[in-house]
Amino acid sequence: MKCSSKFFPAILLALMFSLSGCSMPSDSTENSSDQTELIDRNEPVTISVWHYYNGVQQVNFDKSVQEFNNTIGLEQGIIVEAYSKGSISELSDSVIASVKKSAGAENPPDIFTAYAETAYTIDQLGSLADIGKYFTDEEIAEYVDAYIDEGRFSGDHSLKIFPTAKSTEVMVLNVTDWQEFADAEGLSTDALQTWEGIAEIAAKYYTYTDALTPDIPNDGRAFFGRDSVANYMIVGAKQLGAEFVSLDETGKPILQIDENAVRRLWENYYVPYVKGYYTMQGRYRSDDVKLGKSIAIICSTTGTAYYPSEVTIHDDYTYPIESMVLSVPNFENTEPYAVQQGAGMSVIRSDEQKEYASAVFLKWFTEAERNIEFSINSGYLPVKKSANDFEKISEINQNSENAANAITLRSLEFAIEEVNGYSFYTMKPFETASETRDFLGDYIQTTAESAYAEAFEKIQNGGDRKQILAEYTDDAAFQAWFSEFRSSLEELVK
Repeated sequence: MKCSSKFFPAILLALMFSLSGCSMPSDSTENSSDQTELIDRNEPVTISVWHYYNGVQQVNFDKSVQEFNNTIGLEQGIIVEAYSKGSISELSDSVIASVKKSAGAENPPDIFTAYAETAYTIDQLGSLADIGKYFTDEEIAEYVDAYIDEGRFSGDHSLKIFPTAKSTEVMVLNVTDWQEFADAEGLSTDALQTWEGIAEIAAKYYTYTDALTPDIPNDGRAFFGRDSVANYMIVGAKQLGAEFVSLDETGKPILQIDENAVRRLWENYYVPYVKGYYTMQGRYRSDDVKLGKSIAIICSTTGTAYYPSEVTIHDDYTYPIESMVLSVPNFENTEPYAVQQGAGMSVIRSDEQKEYASAVFLKWFTEAERNIEFSINSGYLPVKKSANDFEKISEINQNSENAANAITLRSLEFAIEEVNGYSFYTMKPFETASETRDFLGDYIQTTAESAYAEAFEKIQNGGDRKQILAEYTDDAAFQAWFSEFRSSLEELVK
């Protein structure tokens, strides 16, 4: 695979030798142990980083690598070379092939950007380093606890994924169309704090928009859509105290299928979807807002940058809209949870010198202000507790060459409230974790789409809307749906 970027300053070695007698103190380069002797600055160590960044994020990462090489790397004898490996799936395939020494594969990188599933696979091959041993307990405590916990999936307290930039989800509302609806119905955004509230509001919105064209029956519009239905299922189950998969002390998955919890998940997504209150039409839910198909969405903080500033109806009528960012909802009477997502970085097991050099770079890269600068323009959250301060982020953003746009900045404000007020959750990795995650989102979505299409066709053919929808959303419908859901999930998680 072609590499899109590589950094190896041509004069670096010469500068190292010329500065070999100089002292360059820096508070940011204090080490967690007496391992500085591992590297002789006169014989620098080169470490490679494989990533999937593109666009602004890649530009900023490349700048960070250059800065490291010209400062701390120069001082300590560490050279970082960064390579883009395309998409996250292409990166994952490349890393796995390199570790397995597949025909035609490159040598493994020293550091690679990793989601939990890929890190788990590499760890099962015995090729992940415990990066935690190069950090003191005090240094580790500076990072958001949930981000560190995600990397401790091995069950032995080792740290196999190091947090570098994270994201979560927020709700974004077309407040222009919302306000007209809310004024007419006497509503406030307080009703959008729970999944039950969103379902009720969506039903009212369908009725309200249907009444706007009294000569056309059953043409109400959907209110809501979300990008990741898997997140709804996985985090929703956790909110309800019934996470689908946990791991025992050996890392073996334990499946739990709580019918009551699944029923609440079904009632607050499948049912409103079948009734036309929720929708998923474009590639992303921001596309649906742009085309007037919905007015409220849940997306990642990184996705808010694509939220539209205008709505186009039937390609011949366009009007501007204002947006409002809100926190993600929870189920009524439950503890607040939000999804934790975003890749970290893992270090390939090699020798102590390279592992230590990798730790020096990761420690430097995640220093608070530097990490904020890297994260904010792409809608990512910084990973240190001290960096999750909106005033600090706003100040740095104002002075940034690539400042975040207004909606992304607002999404970060609400996301930081979630960091500090919610519990973050992500499913622990296991052998079929990726397939399980896909199933949880795809099954409820595809079955809801199919039921909606069937019901809508019957209604269009003159059937009674209320009676038809009842047939698709009553207890018998749930039991049939749940039976297939349970058996399929049990087959996946054994």
